[in-house]
Amino acid sequence: MSTSNDGSFVPNADELLANNERYSEGFDEHDLAVNPRRQLAIVACMDSRMDIFAMLGLAHGDAHIIRNAGGVVTEDVVRSLVVSQRLLGTREILLLHHTDCGLQRVVGDTLKDELEEEIGIRPGWATESFKDPYQNVRQSIRRLQASPFIVHKELIRGFVYRVEDGHLEEAFP
Repeated sequence: MSTSNDGSFVPNADELLANNERYSEGFDEHDLAVNPRRQLAIVACMDSRMDIFAMLGLAHGDAHIIRNAGGVVTEDVVRSLVVSQRLLGTREILLLHHTDCGLQRVVGDTLKDELEEEIGIRPGWATESFKDPYQNVRQSIRRLQASPFIVHKELIRGFVYRVEDGHLEEAFP
């Protein structure tokens, strides 16, 4: 629960810890390998409306899931994919963006400007806002294809999840 009857914020950690206690009582997945069964890495937006395992029919242990705002291929995403491929055996990469993304509402460096005005320090990171999630998926595919660090490039595909109806559409390069 995140709000009380009066609308004030209520921290979630204690409830989540209790949930974990119940989860751990029946935990039986201690034999899962560190390498994903499907040799699959997925880069997705952090949007809470996207249940990656459910929407793709994946089981625990099937894939690495790398999430950030927008599902954008950043330097840190490339770092995670390098570990995934070179150390943990993945060979395929799926990119999952979605409609109605919060980053579509950010115009240029507006967020960075607001932070600088409020705090006095301008963030060094790129906001990576965009207008079209399909185009942004294609850009992310191109970034991966151009990266000298990504070994397995033959199986990179990108999709846009439609939050309106739960469907995936491929964003062809």
